Amino acid sequence: MPADPTLIAALLGGVVGLVVSLSGAGGGIIAVPLLVFGLHLEMVAAAPVGLIAVGLAAFVGALLGLRDGIVRYRAAALIGILGMATAPLGVWLAQRLPNPPLLIAFGLLLALTGWRSWQRARPCANGEAAPHARHACEINPDEGRLRWTAPCARALAATGAVSGLLSGLLGVGGGFVIVPALTRHTDLDHRSILATSLAVIALVSVGGIGAAALHGHIAVAIALPFAAGALAALLAGRQLAARLQGPQLQRIFAVVCVVVALLMLARGGGLIGFTG
Repeated sequence: MPADPTLIAALLGGVVGLVVSLSGAGGGIIAVPLLVFGLHLEMVAAAPVGLIAVGLAAFVGALLGLRDGIVRYRAAALIGILGMATAPLGVWLAQRLPNPPLLIAFGLLLALTGWRSWQRARPCANGEAAPHARHACEINPDEGRLRWTAPCARALAATGAVSGLLSGLLGVGGGFVIVPALTRHTDLDHRSILATSLAVIALVSVGGIGAAALHGHIAVAIALPFAAGALAALLAGRQLAARLQGPQLQRIFAVVCVVVALLMLARGGGLIGFTG
């Protein structure tokens, strides 16, 4: 008896939700390859389905972050609005590019994400403290809020524009761009960075999903169970995330990224394919 596509979609969505809960990012990076290899979707179909699951999971995670008071909502709004504005351009490009180049671009992006995740884990693993540096956006200790300056606004706006374009083009929520950008340009703590990233991902996903819906490229029968699985795993994974150390998670995520990147590059280059 052939496997039920709905059940497969729910299980694959569960993997995405677990990744989002543990890393605060990377859900789209994992969602699209799972849909390509697990359900044999082409990139143009997998991208919006991945965005729906990642966006829903990120929305719930952002609400939990708001409840805890760790979401920087003004920064999230600026990044998210710029992302929503550029996401339709990414969708427009995706409709006009063939599948193999998109797979190759995604594979290269995934490999870069894995390398950066491994590099971030190394100082923590060796017990070294990151050197202090000034950031474009810094917390005002008297108010507990970010100081808004022109360099800060430019850095956050550029982050939003890039994450939105990539979300529409490749179906990634943008967390792999947003988390490193907030780490580099702000002095926010790790929990606040992850929660703010989830809020931005939720906003950016709306732009990509809306543009894809206008083009009629959303497989609803797959998207719904995929998103439900992601949401359930996100809520369950929050308990597991509290028990695992950051560097350990980063190394595991890095290895997964590199392995999947090689598969995506091989698929895009025609070295592997699917039958049936």
